[in-house]
Amino acid sequence: MKKVLIITYYFPPAGGPGVQRWLKFVKYLPDFGIQPIVYVPENPSYPIIDNNLGKDVSSQVVILKKPIVEPYGLASIISKSKTKKISSGIIPSSHKQSVFERLILWIRGNLFIPDARVLWVKPSVVYLKKYIVENQIDTVITTGPPHSLHLIGLKLRRQLPIRWIADFRDPWITIGYHHQLKLTASSMKKHEALELKVLNTADEILVTSKSTRLEFLKKTVKPIHVITNGYDTEDVPKQILDQSFSLAHIGSLLSERNPVILWQSLAELVKEVPGFDTHLELKLIGTVSDDVLQTIKSYDLEHYLNLVGYVSHHEALIQQRKSQILLLIEINSTNTISIIPGKLFEYMASGRPILAIGPLGSDFSDIILQTNTGLFFDYGQKEALKKAIVSSYESFLQGKLNVNAVGLETYSRKKLTEHLSNIVHQSKFENQNS
Repeated sequence: MKKVLIITYYFPPAGGPGVQRWLKFVKYLPDFGIQPIVYVPENPSYPIIDNNLGKDVSSQVVILKKPIVEPYGLASIISKSKTKKISSGIIPSSHKQSVFERLILWIRGNLFIPDARVLWVKPSVVYLKKYIVENQIDTVITTGPPHSLHLIGLKLRRQLPIRWIADFRDPWITIGYHHQLKLTASSMKKHEALELKVLNTADEILVTSKSTRLEFLKKTVKPIHVITNGYDTEDVPKQILDQSFSLAHIGSLLSERNPVILWQSLAELVKEVPGFDTHLELKLIGTVSDDVLQTIKSYDLEHYLNLVGYVSHHEALIQQRKSQILLLIEINSTNTISIIPGKLFEYMASGRPILAIGPLGSDFSDIILQTNTGLFFDYGQKEALKKAIVSSYESFLQGKLNVNAVGLETYSRKKLTEHLSNIVHQSKFENQNS
């Protein structure tokens, strides 16, 4: 088998969306003649833990661990809850940030570049150089965020005759929360310079959307491959649907991902559509920001709110299959057009209709339409959104609310891993260090 070293921060017992992509790649790589060797922190500060994911770790994987020093661990001594939220991307609106939160964001953005895991770079390079040579590994893959892991790949690529593939689960400069880090002009230039070094030193680049590929093509001539996230064939029995007209959002609802257009529409429909108020259930599963909850309350929707909180990945899959409609919400910004939420593909495989809201031109809108798995609306389509909700409600009353998906196999985790394995096996490596 061909050995491949994969450097990642998120791996079981980490929960949340960041762990799924490489957990599943690692699960299926041995089927395509590749031996995965996964390098992870020994003592990470994961904001979410899901011990159930351990069962999905391939028995053929080799796992390497080294300690990591993280500033979030020190900051949590002062305020564990606020630090945990910030480390997981839950950043409160600027006008609601405490002095402590503003300080943490400034330190995070300007003293730890590109991110708070940068202190792991130097010791990792020292350890991995020796391991790579002793075990005759010629291919290294780094995946970010955190994008500091790409700096490990950058240094290894400059010091050893290896082939380096950089995987971007999310963009770097244009990631949704980047502008909230209170960056100085000098810090922003450092981010831009590091991004360019990574994009132009890596032998090949992986991205999850076509828009990110177009963004990076302006910065590098290196080969860029689009491999989206996907769904796995999970062992979840068929579920009895909710008796309520349940609209479920699964995952984090950040302050900037607050779909006011949806809350407005539901509040109006409660008053306009007979019986709507007796059936409506707004089911939020995962971490929800205080800003979102306050907005829901301001539209008098708290009576319909079922705030479930965080659940295991397996329970999330069950909830997807039980809910009448699945909500997919993205930040209303041109910077998020390239973001394809990982849960989209599990939504698609759930058999339940998707109601998606995002910026005009979003990459994920094309996928939803092509697979016939739901409807997409931009933030200027409130009336069209209301009509769609009413139509879905009428189908719900008739017991006919469903979807007829097509072409889902393209997005299965095993099929996507086959694509990755072809890149690993077939791409020619030219030793640029010689």
